[in-house]
Amino acid sequence: MTTIRPYRRGDEAALAEICLRTADAGADATGVFADDDLWAEVFVLPYVARHPEFAFVVETDDGRVVGYAVATPDTRRFEDWFATEWWPQFAERWPRPQTELTRQDGTLLYAYGRRAGAEPYGDTHPAHLHIDLLPEVQGQGWGRRLIDTVVAALQAEGVRGLHLVASAENAGALAFYDRLGFTRMPSHEGVQAFSRDL
Repeated sequence: MTTIRPYRRGDEAALAEICLRTADAGADATGVFADDDLWAEVFVLPYVARHPEFAFVVETDDGRVVGYAVATPDTRRFEDWFATEWWPQFAERWPRPQTELTRQDGTLLYAYGRRAGAEPYGDTHPAHLHIDLLPEVQGQGWGRRLIDTVVAALQAEGVRGLHLVASAENAGALAFYDRLGFTRMPSHEGVQAFSRDL
C-alpha cells in the first residue's frame, strides 16, 4: 500500500532522482545540464540536511520512494545557511559563471545569489517548500496529501505562512496550487510564486 512517511537517512539518492526526473517544468531534466547532480544539490538535498523534520516522502508498497515534499520554516535563516554552509562546499565543482550562457549557468547564478532577503516572499510567508512526484503517482491525490502533511508540521511549530515558486511553464503545477487555495503573488519572469496563510 502506498503511504506517506517521514524522510529518513538513505532516501537521498531517491530524492535526487525524483528531482531530476521532474525538474524541467515537471518533465525529465536528464541531460539538460552538463551535470545532472546540480538539480538536487540546489532544490532538495539542502532541505533534508537542514530540516529533516519537515521532509516527507511517498513510498510504494514495494519500498520505492516516488515523491517528496521538503520545507523550511524560516526562509531567511535557511537562505543564509545555504549561502554560508551548504553551497560553499560545491564552489570547486561548480564555479560561479561570469555570465549566463546556459540553463546550468542560470541555476548556478541563482544558487550563488541565494541569501536572506533575496526574495520578498519570506517576509509575509516565512516557510517555503518544494514538492515533486514521479508521473506514476501524479493525479492520485498524493500531492495534496504531501502538502497537508507539511502544513500540519509547520503549523505545529507556529509558522504563520508558506510560499512556493513554480515554473510558469508548468501548467499542471500552477493549476494544482490554485486548486489547493494558494494565492498567486507578483513574480519574476518565468516563474509564478504562490502563498498560503497557515
